[in-house]
This record gives sequence, C-alpha cells and structure tokens, in this order.
Amino acid sequence: MTAMRPAAAAQARPAAEPDGGAAPVLELHAVTKTYGDRPPVHALRGVSLTVNRGELAAIVGPSGSGKTTLLHVMGTLERPTAGCVLVDGADVAGLDDRQLAALRARSIGFVFQQFFLAEHQTALDNVADGLLYAGTGIGERRARAEQALARVGLTHRATFRPATMSGGERQRVAIARALAGHPAIVLADEPTGNIDSAAGASILELLQQLNADGATIVVITHDRDLASRLGRQVRMLDGKIVADSSPEHRP
Repeated sequence: MTAMRPAAAAQARPAAEPDGGAAPVLELHAVTKTYGDRPPVHALRGVSLTVNRGELAAIVGPSGSGKTTLLHVMGTLERPTAGCVLVDGADVAGLDDRQLAALRARSIGFVFQQFFLAEHQTALDNVADGLLYAGTGIGERRARAEQALARVGLTHRATFRPATMSGGERQRVAIARALAGHPAIVLADEPTGNIDSAAGASILELLQQLNADGATIVVITHDRDLASRLGRQVRMLDGKIVADSSPEHRP
C-alpha cells in the first residue's frame, strides 16, 4: 500500500505521475469509521485503498460489510473517525463543510440505485441541475447536459420526463448527471440494483464504454457476478478489505 501522506497535502494532482504511471484520484490510508459508544459500531476498520485515474473498479461485499459506509467516506458525505482521505489530491481533513461541498461538486460524480431524479423536470434539466452547485452558468449547464446525454445514448429522450422513461433510461440520465461536470471519479452505488436484468446488462456495458473513454469509475455492489466483469474487484467483509484483484493494491 502507498505510505501515509502528511495531512498538509492538498494540491490537485497532475493527470499522470512523473514516471508516466496513472495518478491516484482517491486515496484512503488506515481509515476507520465508528458510530456510537454503547457499544461502538465499527463500520470501517483500518481501510487503505488507492484508485488510480482511468480505473474501473468494483467494491463488493454482503450487507453489513461496510461498503456503504466506505462509499460515504470516499464521497466525503461523512468524515472518517480516523485515518486520511485524499480526493483528487485534496486532503479532506483540511477542508471545512463549504470546501467539502465544493470538492464534491468539482471532483465527484454520484450514481445511486434510486436515481433521485426530479419527476417534474425533463431529462435535460435533471442533468443540467446537477451542475448548479459547481457555479456553472445556465448556458454552459445546458450545453454540458446535452453532451452528457449524448454520451449515454439519450439525446432522443432529452425532453422526456422520468415518469415516461424506463428504469434503464432513468439510470442513464443519472449517469449523465454524474458525468456532466467532468469529475475526477464517479461513485456508482448499486447502479443495476433497481432495474431488470436486460437493462442492468446495458448499464454495465455503458459503464465499461465510459471507462474506455477515460472515466474513472468505482461501483459499489453486493453482486459478485457484476463485480467479476469489471477491471478490478475489491472485496469487503466486517469493515475490512479482505481481497483485491489488483496486484498493485493488494492489502
């Protein structure tokens, strides 16, 4: 594993390391997360993980393994109890809530199982509104939204509302929203969990194509079959990483 870095490290990384290798976009060093104290619940137990630019990885584990907590910590939705988290080179510990929100808007795209689309808005507006917190002007928001919908094959559905779309199409809108801001990393939580198997296979193929086009994607899932089709599998159990298919990152 990569050695612990000083908490002062907060500068954005270059696209590649000086030796020509891929640069890390996400680093966790000895991260723990504990809830309560009577008795304490240890959701994460010394997790160390590095995701390099351009990777397509799955974090897989059964219910209660800690993968959802890990998603929240990786996405800066929760702070770790202990340890170090760096997102796109920025040390989360040194950021206040406003700075964390800005980091999420700039560097992290989220895709959730439940889609979280506004039912009264069109697909285009749902994607464009994902850029509100990045401070992007309305003209650029809509232009980026159109580009993102084109990337996921939904240009022809841009004016449709979610209620008139299939589950697979709604998930594609959610993926477009995550991509519109050109984030350093996309975190996808059970992206095929709320759609049928045919749509799920289509979403998996889309994620693979987006990764081939340069997107860095981490999929959180309980589905081992889905995980086995991605480039890297990280297996969790009882709040720990117990296996990693990448020789470079094995615990």
